[in-house]
Amino acid sequence: MAALGGALRKGGGAGSRLLAVAVSCQSCRSRSGPCPGDGGHGQPPAAPGRARRAAEPGPAAGSQPAPAEGADTKTYLWARYHEMKKLVYDLLPPGVCNLLNPAAIYANNEISLGDVEIYGFDYDYTLAQYSNLLHSMIFDTARDILIEQFKYPEGLGKYDYIPGFAIRGLHYDVQKSLLMKIDAFHYVQLGTAYRGLKPVPDEELIELYGGTQHIPLYQMSDFYGKGPSLKQFMDIFSLPEMTLLSSVIDYFITHGIEFDQVHLYKDISDAIKDVHVKGVMYKWIEKDLEKYILHGDEIYAVLNRLVNHNKKLFLITNSPFSFVDKGMKHMVGKNWRDLFDMVIVQADKPNFFTDRRKPFRKLDDKGSLQWDKISQLEKGKIYKEGNLFDFLRLTGWRGSKVLYFGDHLYSDLADLMLRHGWRTGAIVPELETEIRIINTEQYMHSLTWQQALTGLLERMQMYQDAESKQVLLEWMKERQEIRSLTKNLFNPQFGSIFRTFHNPTYFSRRLVRFSDIYMASISCLLNYDVNFTFYPRRTPLQHEAPLWMDQLCTGCMKTPFLEEMVHIR
Repeated sequence: MAALGGALRKGGGAGSRLLAVAVSCQSCRSRSGPCPGDGGHGQPPAAPGRARRAAEPGPAAGSQPAPAEGADTKTYLWARYHEMKKLVYDLLPPGVCNLLNPAAIYANNEISLGDVEIYGFDYDYTLAQYSNLLHSMIFDTARDILIEQFKYPEGLGKYDYIPGFAIRGLHYDVQKSLLMKIDAFHYVQLGTAYRGLKPVPDEELIELYGGTQHIPLYQMSDFYGKGPSLKQFMDIFSLPEMTLLSSVIDYFITHGIEFDQVHLYKDISDAIKDVHVKGVMYKWIEKDLEKYILHGDEIYAVLNRLVNHNKKLFLITNSPFSFVDKGMKHMVGKNWRDLFDMVIVQADKPNFFTDRRKPFRKLDDKGSLQWDKISQLEKGKIYKEGNLFDFLRLTGWRGSKVLYFGDHLYSDLADLMLRHGWRTGAIVPELETEIRIINTEQYMHSLTWQQALTGLLERMQMYQDAESKQVLLEWMKERQEIRSLTKNLFNPQFGSIFRTFHNPTYFSRRLVRFSDIYMASISCLLNYDVNFTFYPRRTPLQHEAPLWMDQLCTGCMKTPFLEEMVHIR
């Protein structure tokens, strides 16, 4: 167990998975029979007391351990339940938590920083991270625009921003006015569909989608999260937009006011856009940089360290120069531009990465446009608009020697990885909060017991007499209660941004697809050497799981279980 404890502490993101394995394997060592664990071995156990020689055929695919002679199955099932529960809690003593480090960088793909010569950055929510106070300001201003300019009911003024109502990565069905969380397989997670501020019953949701909770591919979002009727909210700035959308719908439904779903969605999108495009948000931040910008001193440390190791730096942002200049002076100092080989503002991403039509324009030190044709990109100069194709032609910076960081998986990272072969790093501020929740004793115990209980359900489902069925139903109910509990620890409405009950979210799948590495903030780079190599953990495919899990744990290789696996056909 000492060796296992060390593995758990070193396991990083695999912590909960190793705990589940430990539950299974500890049971293997405690008995001469097959592992009664959480089902992770993935194979049906042999009946106890039956030794097999190599030449004998294996067990039937549905064989199950039988109760002791004379015992009823109900008593047997509950005995297995209590035995497993004790194992779970014995293996999770106080202090076993804190397996994950919120300041760590997590790898989806193997990448060596030693091969990276050029570092690129987005600005908003990448170099500059903002306090949540900004969300309330965006909500209030967009709400007032709806009332004053779009002539929406004045009663909307009673609605305030609800921190923690929405999470990033949700989908909105414009025609049905539904905000919901969808997993990587296009299924809506039941209990996470909202119309306005109220949840939609599961039965109603399934009826709305023709008897299923599955959203067909043709209705889902396209490459940039926009489908014919579904919109995915991937921007951190979209949190107040989702809350405003839900608040307005709640008002109309509560007051029995009919509305056109398409017009309502467009009006709210336009109101939110006005807050950004007309520069209102920029003025708030510029007026009180200390109040809104987080981790500024760490940004200087990151950039200065890279420059001292002869790395080239560039910035591509959609924000205007005056705003970026004030923020960077606040975080890095008045000479911040000396750290960068080039700075591109108002780039109009994602069009910057796909559209060849806009040429670069130079700005002087005061931010005024110059008229000369751009034939080279000079160090220390400020450029506006442009496109990636001219950028590549003028710099020659191509392929995996470039690593670009951004917070928006579509607008910042997708094209760079898929079309141009750059390395990409996703900034996911929510990661810090979620890891702190995962590290709590309540979450760790709940998750591990849920995995063990799921395994018991899988392995004992062959008992179909009336009393056994009742036991299994009680277990299923308990499992659902635990799933709801773990969901609510992250967010009562929608849960984690990374997971549904058992599958990755649609957001999570895109994160894996479009980023080589991901982290809570740029400052996480300070925890690693500039030549550090990130190795993604090998996680098993379903058909690899039995062997993979047995090899993790000393002792299981000697059980009859693996010998029997050889004969299964």
